[in-house]
Amino acid sequence: MVTPVDLLAFGPHPDDIEIGVGATVAKQARSGHRVGLCDLTRGELGSNGTVDQRRAEGQAAAEVLGVAWRENLEWPDGDIGGADQVRSAVEVLRRCRPATVLIPHWDDRHPDHVAASQVLTRAVFNSGLRRYAVAGEPWRPDWVCYYFINGTATPSFVVDVTEDYDRKRQALDCHRSQFNPAEADAVATRLTTSRFRQLIETRDAGFGVSVGVAFAEGFVVTEPVLRADVMK
Repeated sequence: MVTPVDLLAFGPHPDDIEIGVGATVAKQARSGHRVGLCDLTRGELGSNGTVDQRRAEGQAAAEVLGVAWRENLEWPDGDIGGADQVRSAVEVLRRCRPATVLIPHWDDRHPDHVAASQVLTRAVFNSGLRRYAVAGEPWRPDWVCYYFINGTATPSFVVDVTEDYDRKRQALDCHRSQFNPAEADAVATRLTTSRFRQLIETRDAGFGVSVGVAFAEGFVVTEPVLRADVMK
């Protein structure tokens, strides 16, 4: 059951949150914040793994990350978009009333990630409209942060996740069907090569180097960030 959380992370497929912000999710949960994860699709078009396998892997990863709950909206994989899905996401936002929402960045090689970013951006906006006809009281999060899955760009800020990076690795390991499938009918994909995991860690290490830590995850925000002054 979806209950109120401080932080809500959306992911187009059952492993995307872990790829992009697994360490940040673990850090916020370890810090005492209630965190919810919402997968949009079951990943049924993936070359490897069944829907049941991916659901079980996602739940195992959620336990590793220490979140309050994880749910799946079961939107059709490969067909994200449309007003019905905007309403579906608004229902989640109004039920769990997060202070911060994490959404995939809009520039990504995967069409589902791009479409999810667009739908979720609309949903966050519409959630705050009192005349938007979806159950629940209007809710507008304090902050919407966009995270990277496949791509990268200059972040608005980065979060030091060095202390929690091993838990990101462990959560990714839970998604065996995607990164290390053992079934006889498994096929090689971009995700099954060691280079994909290396790509993720290289990106996070690069963000870390930029601020003098081992690992960091980057975020983009579209509104100005308020600071008391220009002193560091």
